[in-house]
Amino acid sequence: MTLQQDLARIDAVIAQGPYQATWQSLAQYSVPSWYRDAKFGIFIHWGVFSVPEFGSEWYPRNMYMQDAPEFAHHRATYGDQREVGYKDLIPKFTAAKWDPQAWADLFAAAGAKFVVPVAEHHDGFQMYRSEISHYNAYEMGPHRDVAGELKLALNQRGLVYGASSHRIEHWHFLGHGREFPSDIHDPLHRGDLYWPAQKEPADALDITTPQPDTEYMQDWLVRSCEIVDRYQPREMYFDWWIEQLAMKPYLQRFAAYYYNRAAQWGIVPVIAYKFDAFAFGTALPDVERGQFADVQPYAWQTDTAIARNSWSWTPGNDYKKAPEVLCNLVDVVSKNGNLLLNVGPHADGTIAPEEKSLLLTVGAWLAVNGEAIYGSRPWRKPAEGPTAAVGGSFADSKAIAYTDQDFRFTVNDGNLYAIALNPTPGHEMCITSLRSPHDHNYDGVDFHGGIAAVDVLGAAGETKWHRDAAGLHVAATWTTDGLPVVVRVKVK
Repeated sequence: MTLQQDLARIDAVIAQGPYQATWQSLAQYSVPSWYRDAKFGIFIHWGVFSVPEFGSEWYPRNMYMQDAPEFAHHRATYGDQREVGYKDLIPKFTAAKWDPQAWADLFAAAGAKFVVPVAEHHDGFQMYRSEISHYNAYEMGPHRDVAGELKLALNQRGLVYGASSHRIEHWHFLGHGREFPSDIHDPLHRGDLYWPAQKEPADALDITTPQPDTEYMQDWLVRSCEIVDRYQPREMYFDWWIEQLAMKPYLQRFAAYYYNRAAQWGIVPVIAYKFDAFAFGTALPDVERGQFADVQPYAWQTDTAIARNSWSWTPGNDYKKAPEVLCNLVDVVSKNGNLLLNVGPHADGTIAPEEKSLLLTVGAWLAVNGEAIYGSRPWRKPAEGPTAAVGGSFADSKAIAYTDQDFRFTVNDGNLYAIALNPTPGHEMCITSLRSPHDHNYDGVDFHGGIAAVDVLGAAGETKWHRDAAGLHVAATWTTDGLPVVVRVKVK
């Protein structure tokens, strides 16, 4: 099809469906229960940018910036950018050891309920079979339909498949290659890997200027709808820069198309967005490498990575530890959010031992304590204790030092869960929010009929407890190697 034929088909689907391309119509949408119950998902950054294993997934941009370490590394390793550009790394991206079944097994063992691989990153290389551009993993590099194979493996294990598009920033991602003699100066046309390579804005957060042109935004829409049609993802994640004002009509058209197609398939999907790209209530807010400071009355998502410094694998990755990741998960869930945790496989398709180990530790913890996470909802208060996570994006530069007084709360199936983030082994826990009423200024919770039972999930032996004016006192023996401990409170 031509671009105009694709656009006409998209608009025909919108015209015939329950959702129209207006914020008013899209406000009928509600985040589905399957997503609200899932709580924990896996993000995957893997592509041609994985080949050099240097810097980060922004290698394709930075290798054309003359003052960047990636520029010098590329010349020393591969050659002058005039002769060996980013496109010349594609044949090296063979995914020789990639086993989608092994990935699916690992993610299932990690306790994930949904998986969102990058379908197209800022580099413009599609990790799926496409009719729009020949620069895709089915026709080049691995010569495999990466998205299709992974979706099949995930679905066989009961995991939900999603997809992320970072395409919009490709508008200027390779633009620095025009600033000196490089292969970016080759003739560029729609569908080419390097098209359009525009000048990078001085202020990337300025949503008014410069704007992508109409042809590029139409191409973005058609590409996004192609992913929907071919793979029927249950979540579509969009990275930043789609909040450009000129993009608003295209976001509306995409959402109406996606929601209408999903209605035809009998599913309710999720669109994850950043900043104020979508009108509130029409999709799912996402906070990158951060979170909200307090509980929210609506569902939301945070996406973060196992490594602090990069979303793709590099030899210098600064890995988080399992206790930090689990505390992050617990804190986010207590505030009505979901955690999307990124892994960065090697170019050959294998996953680093450090990342495997962390995922398996998370999965083992969830196997014991998952009832406090999956399907849970926020309690009347999300937390107690002296330590709070800072709200906002990019707040995970270092681990939060929780104390043995820090608890997070969830509810599920009539039970209340108090999750101790950093309890001291052998010491009695005291949950002050569950103290007995003692005066008219009582700000805890009166269970009226009282507490029927208290137990520590996974504890060895009996859980002992009593309740007084100071709090709910809980003593048990657990072996969690510094991981959070879950106290289940059954009420009468």
